[in-house]
Amino acid sequence: MAETGVRKGRRRKAQETPMAKPVSQEPLSRENLVRLVQEAKAAAEADRIPQAPEVMRVPAEIYTDPMRFERELKLIFRRLPLVVTASAELKNPGDYKALTLAGAPILAIRGDDGDMRVFVNACPHRGANVALPGCGHAKRLTCPYHGWTFTREGTLIGVAQEKDFGAIDKAAHGLIPLPTLERAGLIWAILDPKSTLSIEAYLSGYDRALTHFGFANWLLFSQRTIPGPNWKIAYDGYLDLYHLPVLHKATFGPQMPSRALYQAWGPHQRVQSPAAHLIGEGAPPETSWDASVLMAGVWTIFPHVSIASFDAGGRGAMISLLTPGAHVGESFTTQLYLMEKEPTEQEAHRATEQFALLDYVVRREDYDTGLRQQQALAFGAREWVLFGRNEGGAQTFHGWVERLLSTDDEALAGLFAAETAPV
Repeated sequence: MAETGVRKGRRRKAQETPMAKPVSQEPLSRENLVRLVQEAKAAAEADRIPQAPEVMRVPAEIYTDPMRFERELKLIFRRLPLVVTASAELKNPGDYKALTLAGAPILAIRGDDGDMRVFVNACPHRGANVALPGCGHAKRLTCPYHGWTFTREGTLIGVAQEKDFGAIDKAAHGLIPLPTLERAGLIWAILDPKSTLSIEAYLSGYDRALTHFGFANWLLFSQRTIPGPNWKIAYDGYLDLYHLPVLHKATFGPQMPSRALYQAWGPHQRVQSPAAHLIGEGAPPETSWDASVLMAGVWTIFPHVSIASFDAGGRGAMISLLTPGAHVGESFTTQLYLMEKEPTEQEAHRATEQFALLDYVVRREDYDTGLRQQQALAFGAREWVLFGRNEGGAQTFHGWVERLLSTDDEALAGLFAAETAPV
């Protein structure tokens, strides 16, 4: 039985995780997407899924230890690229969003040149938030504390009562920029302004596949934020089809698939079920496979994103952005519901019903279960949790968590430099 994690002060060797090298920025070809789906079709034909070599056990305390939680914040969430939001939320120059991400106050704004920039949301004067939490549109950014003014590009252009305040070099007192990349209709940022980690290298070519969703041209239909358990408990669920016909029997139904295939681009994983609908009489030929087939499954972006497709009132997707809360037993998930096209009134009604169902499923089934799980593990009687051979995605996830906790800043980029994508 494989083990990973830290227990009683001793680091255990993490399971080896498949690696992936950076590839072209061009979108994956249709042929490559077909090859990925063919794996799911072959699994259905063989009635067999790829399995991990053995059952893994993980110390239960990784979900409850406050000191470990602080290390995860520092070494994972404040070193790695995180998705701030979808491009659909900030389409036009001047559109901005201010939020707290893993404890960091940040401000994302689209500049006059159309580029996305993400800043530390702290005025150089006294550190007040330049923009209050939420979304808006601004020609200029004005600090609500003393009225200092900044361009959309973060340059300080106005000091209130400047003659009284005294002379300063405005060029040296702009907002602090964070490394930022907009790709595949998503906006990434690294919370360390001094980071030299390449976001493109970190994505390991995964963005080439995500581009096929077409999110850059979609619209934001609705959003909400849901409280949940420890971030790893929530993320374990993103990678888990094993629970679907049991936990969600009253909503999605007991006919939901429980077996999964995992395709990894570095730490990022796509989760598919065996594609039984693609075999047998009446199955659609490969030449007719559209985006609903080629982009099926759950697409996870390490360490905190899940993307799942739905078709209610038109093609849609729920992008779940998971972030740790203030303590080890708390997280928050912002759910963005995107739609490919502007819905009609009837389509909007169906999409609203779908989003409401997903609220119940995640809040009352997934996260209520996770919060009870959190409480039970915090009691301390259970030393280990298990991940079966059929739960290879979670095994890979926990392997990556351990590798990152044991990697110093100098070696961080090397974890992704040699990654290879599945196609």
